[in-house]
Amino acid sequence: MASIDGTTVQKQHPEVGQRLATIKHVILILSGKGGVGKSSVTAQLAMSLVQENYRVGVLDIDLCGPSIPKMLGLEEKKIHQASAGWVPVYADEKKRLACMSIGFLLPNKDSSVVWRGPKKNAMIKQFLTDVYWGELDYLLIDTPPGTSDEHLSVMEYLQEWNPDGAVLVTTPQLVALTDVRKEYTFCKRVMLPVLGVIENMSGFVCPTCSNCTNLFSTGGGEAMAKEFGLDFLGNVPIDPNLVLLFDQAKEPGSSSGSSGVGGNGSNGDGSAGGQLAQRQPFDLLAERYEKSKLAPIFKSIVQKLTSKVSPDNNTTSA
Repeated sequence: MASIDGTTVQKQHPEVGQRLATIKHVILILSGKGGVGKSSVTAQLAMSLVQENYRVGVLDIDLCGPSIPKMLGLEEKKIHQASAGWVPVYADEKKRLACMSIGFLLPNKDSSVVWRGPKKNAMIKQFLTDVYWGELDYLLIDTPPGTSDEHLSVMEYLQEWNPDGAVLVTTPQLVALTDVRKEYTFCKRVMLPVLGVIENMSGFVCPTCSNCTNLFSTGGGEAMAKEFGLDFLGNVPIDPNLVLLFDQAKEPGSSSGSSGVGGNGSNGDGSAGGQLAQRQPFDLLAERYEKSKLAPIFKSIVQKLTSKVSPDNNTTSA
């Protein structure tokens, strides 16, 4: 039994529990405002968890602005219907990373979603009841900014099944910190534990000299976490190469680009562009990301998260 916005919920959605039964941990990624890099944080958390040998699912419920398919090189993929339900899109051949997004259901990448609250609610319910994830260690739910219909809907369906909690993403600016405080209040109201705070865009890493400059100041997210007694998971600087890395995540057979991470048409280890075309986009993305300046930062963040929600550090066999 749980309370959502003052309303008591009594196991009203057993079909959600049936789907979640094979998932060990559910974590929501929240932000108080748009533009703080919440989806990029979600993508990097997913890649870092996969690198730690976890099976991971990413559910993108930002229905009006889905970013996950593009960031993970899955933009042209489509989902399929099976007897067990919708089959998510798998990013790699070993099926360590599964993704579901409204982006996979749209006619093309430029199609807009112009829906009122009830239709959004119905789609989120369908995502939670009809997607066959299989065995997962972690399901990351990428949410839209703010505290809107999507947040209330997903919490209505998840609350009775006790999700592990939320990661709050902010930037150092005062306006972002003000909005993330509202997100923290929302979490308290719906009884969603806050696992920690990530301060994104905390400085700028020069691609030439690797020096970090505090464009938007730094430390605001850590101070806010301390104020509310929350765990601070880490500072994440802006790295221009991350943008290039996500932009170059493409379908097999397309050019991988000649600038940014890897450079000169290679993947950083001398492989030719023709050889790269034969590999899965996510495999290339994960390999390049592992060599990036942000990878060690997110490795530390993931270790803090996993030790918090799963102290025994159990993983599902890959």
